[in-house]
Amino acid sequence: MRLERRTLLQMLAASPLPALLGVSPAVLERALRVSGRARTQELGHYAPTFFNPSEWETVRLLADLIIPRDDRSGSATDAGAPEFMDYVLAEGSESQQVAIRGGLSWLDRECRARYGSRFYDATPTERTEMLNAIAWPDRSAPSVSPGVAFFNRFRDLVASGFWSSEIGVKDVGYVGNAFVTSWTGCPEEARRKIGL
Repeated sequence: MRLERRTLLQMLAASPLPALLGVSPAVLERALRVSGRARTQELGHYAPTFFNPSEWETVRLLADLIIPRDDRSGSATDAGAPEFMDYVLAEGSESQQVAIRGGLSWLDRECRARYGSRFYDATPTERTEMLNAIAWPDRSAPSVSPGVAFFNRFRDLVASGFWSSEIGVKDVGYVGNAFVTSWTGCPEEARRKIGL
């Protein structure tokens, strides 16, 4: 049985995801619809309502650095994750908005201090070095703790947008509820793994 997008939207809206993102289930469902429509339109025609143009450039770049295109699936921008994030943030809580906007500003200030340019204009090597400094909380210096908090929140938003999209659902191989014609019990390999 094929999982319909409407069913997926209903499942996600009923999950804990809206609370995690700080939005209502209705806002989450609309965000998923917006990101799906944006993905089917020509790139560049989406007009963000929360992010300003400079932030939008950085959001799209950073989202694709977090989930790049590979031989298995498209990137975060291919999936409409930035559009999803824009909608969720425009409709979300002020604290979530301040955290993301402040984090993008922190990222640009930190890159200017280190490399003389904002994150978007930094070289790929500089971007990687910057992200390595904030991507792993246990290994990050206390001086970059605002960046660590921002990156964790941003990464969660990107992942939520990606894996709730059609591309993301295909990426994990979810096929929905499938009819089992006969049950032969737990596979022997699984039984051995759990010690039975």
